[in-house]
Amino acid sequence: MKFLPTPLAGCFIVEPQRFQDERGHFFETYHQAKFYAGGITVDFVQDNQSRSRRNVIRGLHYQLTAPQGKLVRVVLGEVFDVAVDLRRDSPTRGQWFGIRLSAATGNQLYIPPGFAHGFCTLSEYADVIYKCSALYLPNDERTIRWNDPDLKIAWPLSGEAIVSPRDQQAPLWQAAELP
Repeated sequence: MKFLPTPLAGCFIVEPQRFQDERGHFFETYHQAKFYAGGITVDFVQDNQSRSRRNVIRGLHYQLTAPQGKLVRVVLGEVFDVAVDLRRDSPTRGQWFGIRLSAATGNQLYIPPGFAHGFCTLSEYADVIYKCSALYLPNDERTIRWNDPDLKIAWPLSGEAIVSPRDQQAPLWQAAELP
């Protein structure tokens, strides 16, 4: 497994070692000791899975008082996954990083606690699985608008965005309740 740093401190691209032959492929998606050695020293307590169709944008979601670290991977299709740094003392606060994650590559994105997370679906459908370092607390969840003009996230859409009413009406970065 390779742990590649991103421009946002603590956020890593995780490249698994894939073993492939005529039968198919095998790779580890998580191995605690390897993750700890790679600098990701959180304990995951919850797994989530979603399915979305092309041009669906989910996010930008975060927890206000009990932030979640997330290990995100795609098991069907392809997404553009985004992390936004919300950490008050971070030199990259308000900056984002995005990467294409797909079932074909098996790459993952580790997003540490203190970040907002979102993605858009690039394939006809995509199934996204993510491990969380803290339990989901519905009353603690907050959202920043996906198309905030201050964040300037370059979503690679192939048509009009499909966004939930809640995410569409989320506050902008400057008005959001941040940790």
